[in-house]
Amino acid sequence: MKIVHVVGARPNFMKLAPVFGALRDRANVTQTLVHTGQHYDVKMSDVFFQQLGIPLPDVNLAVGSGSHAKQTSEIMVRFEAVILERKPELVLVYGDVNSTVAAALVCAKLGVRVGHVEAGLRSFDRTMPEEINRLVTDQLADLLFTPSEDGDENLRREGVAADKIFRVGNVMIDSLVRLLPEARKISQDGIPARYALVTLHRPANVDDGGTLKGLLESLLEVNRDLAVVFPAHPRTRQRIAEFGLNANQLRILDPLPYVDFLALQARSTVVITDSGGIQEETTYLGVPCLTMRENTERPITVSQGTNVLVGRDAKKLQAELSKVLSGHAKKGTVPLLWDGHAGDRIADILVG
Repeated sequence: MKIVHVVGARPNFMKLAPVFGALRDRANVTQTLVHTGQHYDVKMSDVFFQQLGIPLPDVNLAVGSGSHAKQTSEIMVRFEAVILERKPELVLVYGDVNSTVAAALVCAKLGVRVGHVEAGLRSFDRTMPEEINRLVTDQLADLLFTPSEDGDENLRREGVAADKIFRVGNVMIDSLVRLLPEARKISQDGIPARYALVTLHRPANVDDGGTLKGLLESLLEVNRDLAVVFPAHPRTRQRIAEFGLNANQLRILDPLPYVDFLALQARSTVVITDSGGIQEETTYLGVPCLTMRENTERPITVSQGTNVLVGRDAKKLQAELSKVLSGHAKKGTVPLLWDGHAGDRIADILVG
């Protein structure tokens, strides 16, 4: 079987690694790795291939940044040429970024089967570009690999045939399980014993000066009680500088390789984030997670895990932080099939 994998942004790499690794051990499978270049910063891309044991991409489309329309269209034009040349039997797309929906659209037009890894997630908020990507990709995909029961339910409600849906568990947790022992060995010289780990990158939070100012003020309040460690996404750091905002008292770091960031997560007192994947990782790690969003496409992290949605409400953030500091943080459980073997299940479904 000839399989093409498409990745384009940081979270895709952690999802790809276990699937690529599981298929590498199967007979009669030829794999091609296409990197769209949606994230082109070395710290946000190349290093993840090294740490996760993924080979260098066979093809790099090098699309770079741009508006959603420009980026998606550039990926489609360049990826179509790859499909026509390579003639795969199946294309695997990951997550919910522009690369995901662009590749799915190309394959649908050319009659190439598509498998969507991390299918069925829904925030029910169509102001999020990722939600549009998820909805479109899942309608086009032939094989839908879901991480949890809510994903199955969402797809069935949207009319996806039951025989296309496969609950396999969470591939991001596969990477976490494999690399956590290595992460625990990393020294954290200069990092306080207790700290809040922060990530912020969603356009809705960082692209508006007033919104970002309010969030930073909330984090400065947090910093009075608990040191804030903030590996800043390039987009976020750029916006802070553009808007002339004060973040000097926070411990702002460059983006970190996956294993280094995992080390910070595992040892943190609490994580404050607007990321989707981090909500899942903290649930597995048993670390309290306060999500600065009004909704989540990963509700199982709220219903079963350690995640609490605080939105942009500074008072709610402080209230939940107080619970953490007083030892009354929300306790969670690890969802079914988040066991480090999702990639193997996908490989079994594809090639036996």
